[in-house]
Amino acid sequence: MAGEATTEGTMKVKILNKSHVKPKKPVGRRECQLVTFDLPYIAFYYNQKLLIYKGGQAEFEDIVEKLKDGLGVVLEEFHQLAGKLGQDEDGVFKVEYDDDMDGVEVVAAVAEGISTADLVVEEGTGKLKELVPYNGILNLEGLHRPLLAVQITKLRDGLAMGCAFNHAILDGTSTWHFMSSWAEICNGAQSVSVPPFLERTKARNTRMKLDLSLPPAPERSASSNGDVNGSVGPVLREKVFKFSESTIDKIKSSVNTGQSDGSKPFSTFQALSTHVWRAVMRARDLKPEDVTVFTVFADCRKRLEPPMPDNYFGNLIQAVFTGTAAGLLLANPPEFGAAMIQKAIAMHDSKVIDARNKEWESNPKVFQFKDAGVNCVAVGSSPRFKVYEVDFGFGKPESVRSGSNNRFDGMVYLYQGKSGGRSIDLEITLEASAMEKLEKDKEFLMEDA
Repeated sequence: MAGEATTEGTMKVKILNKSHVKPKKPVGRRECQLVTFDLPYIAFYYNQKLLIYKGGQAEFEDIVEKLKDGLGVVLEEFHQLAGKLGQDEDGVFKVEYDDDMDGVEVVAAVAEGISTADLVVEEGTGKLKELVPYNGILNLEGLHRPLLAVQITKLRDGLAMGCAFNHAILDGTSTWHFMSSWAEICNGAQSVSVPPFLERTKARNTRMKLDLSLPPAPERSASSNGDVNGSVGPVLREKVFKFSESTIDKIKSSVNTGQSDGSKPFSTFQALSTHVWRAVMRARDLKPEDVTVFTVFADCRKRLEPPMPDNYFGNLIQAVFTGTAAGLLLANPPEFGAAMIQKAIAMHDSKVIDARNKEWESNPKVFQFKDAGVNCVAVGSSPRFKVYEVDFGFGKPESVRSGSNNRFDGMVYLYQGKSGGRSIDLEITLEASAMEKLEKDKEFLMEDA
């Protein structure tokens, strides 16, 4: 297989070959039903991650083979990623694996006109699209596609690893558990140190039948539910804002200054979240009475009763919402918004989770991005994920990014900063006019701090 892809006139990627990798040792037939925590995301898009590495280009072919060998070993434990979605006789979705399935799709490509520095400074995802597989592909298509696709691209002075994970079968915690385990094997480990906990039904064991068909084309347009470069709806822009450890500390200290004695301090996440929420509201120029919603996808592993282990493999997240009028959010000091976020997260205990599940099960609804809330700011990923520790034996990544899938106006991805410590990179997608204002907001940028 060979071909070239060009994006915006500057990106030339040549596909060298495509292969498939399955577990090295026979696993047999395995299947596990998807549960209430998984099913709402069936109409999301594949979750894309891009890791950019400096060096390794001279040994590119050897590195690709090493990565594929390590993938074959790690899939012995994470065999679900080598499988497909299926449905049983009752229409209940499941993830299934059999030794005769193709396994994970692996593409080798070359883009020697591009340097790592070019990619590290790139703010949008348009020029990164050809480095990540499965753009605009719905999770539902995992019925006939691999649940994981990987593209390894040789750059002028390094390489890029683009991964597309089917979001119906795993969340961010499971994604980075898999990535770190794969890296562990590539660095010489004989087996995975922390195997995945694959018994999804321990978290929820309600069999749910979904009557699904692909959304009509307008619903799948870029601006409403996926790739940001579509022709329908407002023009969206993306940007990465890098907050140093000292800046994060200033934001956290500032929000906590107004706290009364005896109040629980605001966490770094809560302080940064209200900082971003307020700044986006300023940038959008909303009317004071306009409602705005803040949404965070919270990890529920330790919130369940009984709690699930950290290595639970699947989706174990729920959207936590809080909202207010834009005028109230901005007229009050930052701790007003932070307190709302803190309260919403604290209240999301096992009883609330169970009630949310029962409500959804009584009227199953497939999530779309418009469900994140009106005038929303929605936060995914987490700076707790050790993304810069994913070293396959040729160094740590120079940059870690999300792909163009699953973006909409107000979507935010948080990553640990490259410099480590408490630094945080903030990837945000906004309407172009709002982004222009955000870029000039000195209060948000902490330029006067």
